[in-house]
Amino acid sequence: MARYLINRLWQGLLVLWATFTIAFILLQALPGDAVMLKFLRPEYGLNQQQLAEIMQSYGSETSFLQKYVTTLFDFLRGDFGHSVENGVPVSALIASSLPGTLILALMGFVGAVILASAVALLSTFAPFQWLRRLFASLPPLFASVPVFWVGIMLIQIFSFRLKWVSVIGAGPLEARILPALTLSIVISAALAQVLMRNIDDTSVQPFVSVARAKGASFRWAFWHHILRNTLVPTLAIAGVLFGELLAGAVVTETVFGLNGIGVLTINAVNNQDVAVLEAIVVISAVIFVAITLLIDLVAPLIDPRLRAAKGA
Repeated sequence: MARYLINRLWQGLLVLWATFTIAFILLQALPGDAVMLKFLRPEYGLNQQQLAEIMQSYGSETSFLQKYVTTLFDFLRGDFGHSVENGVPVSALIASSLPGTLILALMGFVGAVILASAVALLSTFAPFQWLRRLFASLPPLFASVPVFWVGIMLIQIFSFRLKWVSVIGAGPLEARILPALTLSIVISAALAQVLMRNIDDTSVQPFVSVARAKGASFRWAFWHHILRNTLVPTLAIAGVLFGELLAGAVVTETVFGLNGIGVLTINAVNNQDVAVLEAIVVISAVIFVAITLLIDLVAPLIDPRLRAAKGA
């Protein structure tokens, strides 16, 4: 197990290095320069010599390879550079924006797990065939609606019509209820589809047929055999979906006017603030790699066959 953990950590580091390198190359290839974009504005009134000094201070005139090596070692030391547009360290911007986005993503993920589990269980155990088909049709419906449309509909229903949740002047927690619900509905679609498919596939496996032949009810076989065998592949998909939650938060935060990584990303794109974009890409990759590693460690605890395969 220790060898497996070391291999997974090594693979994760390679993924992070590749992510940083690709992001650096693509962002450096963008046309225009954030320094020139900001300091060429008429209100600054800078001459050519002053502009050259500013560009030298931001390292705009260094070679591509030198900039790559310097930026890579700075990232390894936790220094993400300075934001050209805001004039502050990027780490300060990330520290003020990331917690809100992580809380939103975590609330959306928990809501998606609860909603997907409810849909899968109701599509399996609902009393009537038409009712089971109705619940089984919900995941494709959830997956077909855009995130921004769901957010607008929830605001219309729960804020303007029912007046249950305020979107104007709301507290930190209340302001994230509808955004989290929006993410939950969209993300739960893929999770519920995988869960229902695994339940159907596992239900026809020989070990379930043997249990049923010995007199076990389907409900008993589900809770004692089927559910455990459906959790591992569902858990793997859940890890991938959590990464999508961070991407979906960009749209959700914009619709609901929340400050977070989403708004910070949009502002950085508009201002070509390369240092901020690089930091956001790398930090998102770190979170995704950490979640994937955590799932790989939890999966053998659920399925003993994986523990034996990994030599634990």
